Amino acid sequence: MARSALETFIETTRSVWGPLTSALIADCRRGLEQLVKASPSEDWLAALHQDKPLSQELYRDPDHGFVLLAHTEPAGLYRPPHDHGRAWVIYAVQDGESEMGTYAPVAQRDGEARLVKRDSILVGAGQVQVYLPGDIHDTRCLSGSALLFRFTERDLKIEDRQAHQVTRYVERDGAWTAAA
Repeated sequence: MARSALETFIETTRSVWGPLTSALIADCRRGLEQLVKASPSEDWLAALHQDKPLSQELYRDPDHGFVLLAHTEPAGLYRPPHDHGRAWVIYAVQDGESEMGTYAPVAQRDGEARLVKRDSILVGAGQVQVYLPGDIHDTRCLSGSALLFRFTERDLKIEDRQAHQVTRYVERDGAWTAAA
């Protein structure tokens, strides 16, 4: 029996896993590019399209700790600027379109850092976007809805709630600053 695209992605990712390198990012990126091209008739993907979960864990590696999640995002859903702490993440759009912006913190005269938006990119079906540790970004669903995969090299709930490494930003007086 043929393996599903999800099983192939997991097996391939496990086989190349190691410390963060350009080669690892390239391998994971290629794997996700193949995953988002999976046939919608595969059971796991058909279920995602039918159930439209806001968030569903597809796989958590027991040895290496990487996590693959699926998110169905409604039109207009905006996730304000944030980073993933020490973690890196790859977003892959299976269906729909998402705008992803990148930011840099710039110190002000008062010593407070404010974000300056560098750019934004439209990530459509079949495309992926990589964010390395500390990269600040936001996302906005532009289509009626979008199905995204979020591949993280570690559990971001632990990174956020236990290690307190994730930074979120809030808009104050027209400028993005670190949340208190």
